[in-house]
Amino acid sequence: MGDQPQTQAPIQHFPGHMAAAMRKLAERLSLADVVIEVRDARLPEISGNPDLDRLVGTRSRLLVLGREDLADPAETRRWLAWYTRVGRRAVAVDGRSQPGVGAARSALDELLRGTGPSRLIVVGIPNTGKSALINGLARRTVARTENKAGVTRQLRWLRIDPMLEIMDTPGILVPKIASTTAQWMLALTGALPRARYDPEEIATIFAGWAADHVPRAQVPDLEAFARTRGFVRRGDALDLHNAAGAYVKAFNAGTFGRFTFESPPEIGAG
Repeated sequence: MGDQPQTQAPIQHFPGHMAAAMRKLAERLSLADVVIEVRDARLPEISGNPDLDRLVGTRSRLLVLGREDLADPAETRRWLAWYTRVGRRAVAVDGRSQPGVGAARSALDELLRGTGPSRLIVVGIPNTGKSALINGLARRTVARTENKAGVTRQLRWLRIDPMLEIMDTPGILVPKIASTTAQWMLALTGALPRARYDPEEIATIFAGWAADHVPRAQVPDLEAFARTRGFVRRGDALDLHNAAGAYVKAFNAGTFGRFTFESPPEIGAG
């Protein structure tokens, strides 16, 4: 999809705990029977990490499109069909919904059938719903969840049931997000900590994207949102700084609707 006015420079985001986690993850993958990669259903390809592809190699693998409840359902169906066509096992999940998690568990049971006690490793970039998925599989809270990047910091095995252990891992981004389109989309969807971007800029870019690509959604621009939500100072001046933070939160709560920013490749296109 076409670019809007872009962020000024590539966002560098590879803090020390992510670098250390990548090294530890490489060491522990040998202990896993299956790897679950969780991506954001709104960004099925941008939210992937090529470094994880390299580390996972040929191990059994399940791709989970998390935050399915925030993505365009028709686009999610198209993505699942495309992954099936290219030979990748994939399911879409809202980790907070037990029926959605059931689809992931059924796919896992197929992969693990006849293997006995098993270990899984869950990988992905930050804030794609990894911990919510694990809690859904366990039917209890075993992994910490928050709607922000960088919550999981440690690699640890979590007992799900007598036959299954899962390792929750920190979200790991690529060292450099070179595409300005990917930068604002990852910022908007919560993969980047707020300190790494300007919410006013991100809200403005998204509103412009929505006006061009999904005008029927009638997404408000930042100024209209600020006025509607009461972010108005003395003298009728708008508090756009605080309004922008609320705008990004509202987007990730589904207030403006369900959006998918990428479409799968056309049939026959690679």
